[in-house]
Formats: sequence, structure tokens, C-alpha cells
Amino acid sequence: MKLAEALIQRADAQKRIEQLRQRLARSAKVQEEEQPPEDPQELLREVDTVIAELTRLIQQINRTNATTQFDDTRTVTDALAERDTIMLKRGMLTGLIIQTQPQQRYGRMEIKELPTVNIADIQKQVDGISRQYRELDTAIQRLNWTIDLIED
Repeated sequence: MKLAEALIQRADAQKRIEQLRQRLARSAKVQEEEQPPEDPQELLREVDTVIAELTRLIQQINRTNATTQFDDTRTVTDALAERDTIMLKRGMLTGLIIQTQPQQRYGRMEIKELPTVNIADIQKQVDGISRQYRELDTAIQRLNWTIDLIED
């Protein structure tokens, strides 16, 4: 199995767990003399099965990422960490831009607030970081379809 396939299976397992959580919530209690829509014990057994599968997938994915070279100096795990921190910085800068948006003033007596940073410069940084993220993410995704999952 390729790493990309395992990542898809991991996402599916996470969605199934969320669906099971919702189904359990609906079946956790009923009015007196009523029956739950589904057997909670059966749902809990299914949760255990899906969580065991998710655990196995995460372990295999992590093992594969940690031992696979991304380029001459980084493993896939290193590239993923870099991608995550790029997105973190992008979020911080985007939040800064949002904070500097002009506030609605309802009268001349209200204090006028002015930005303390150059929004155009910050936006250029966001654009550059976004490009950097896309390029790195594309390279990671491309590699994921060529890497065999370590399944031991």
C-alpha cells in the first residue's frame, strides 16, 4: 500500500469515529419505555475496532514518514513539520491583517484607531508564505503516492 492510500484510510477512520460518536450520543439515553435507535454496546464495539485500525494506521504512517527521505537534508516528518509551521505563520499574519481593518466609527467623538504595521508588506509576506506552503505541500503529496507504507 502507498502512503497516500494509508492517509486516505486514516481520514476515513477519523470520519467514522466522529459518526460513531454522534450515533452513540443519540443512543445514550431514551425516554422511559422507549428503545434506543441503535444498540450502544454494539456501537462501542465498533468504536473499539475503528480506533484499533486508526492506531495501526497512524503508527505505520508515522514510522514511514520518520524513515523516508524527503530531500537531501530532510525526512518526510521534517517536511511536514515545516509545512505546519508555515501555515501557523500564515495564520498569524492573516490574523494581523484582520485586526488592522478599520473599525466603524459612529461619531466624531470616538477615538480613531490606526494600524501600526504596513498592511501591504504583510500581505506580500502572506502571499509568499502561501506560495511556499503550496509548493511544499504539492511535493509532499507527490511523494506520498510513491512511498510504500511500512506495514510491520
